[in-house]
Amino acid sequence: MEHDIKSEKPKKLIPQALSLVDLIDYQASSVVSRTILDKNTGTVTLFAFDGGEGLSEHTTPFDAMVYILEGEADVSISKKHFKLTKGKLIVMPANEPHALLAVTQFKMLLIMIRS
Repeated sequence: MEHDIKSEKPKKLIPQALSLVDLIDYQASSVVSRTILDKNTGTVTLFAFDGGEGLSEHTTPFDAMVYILEGEADVSISKKHFKLTKGKLIVMPANEPHALLAVTQFKMLLIMIRS
């Protein structure tokens, strides 16, 4: 099931040590995102997916990397499926169709490179 993504805009950068997992919370039947960095050259965004939620297949004109912080996700890239769990990462090439589905609740870090 897919829902609108609830998103928070980044605040002023303050140098500090942070726990990524603790910067975002799950919400029932939702996908929540929190932008950490948003620059012309790319973005860093945290996501929290409730179990069964996902992002439908889409493409982007930029390369992106997904790093799983906790939980389990099914990631498909060009119809090939990958099971990702805590500590795993995958690169999604630009212009390749990809989708994500939360097998369990999961949190991920998305790094998108625009240059």
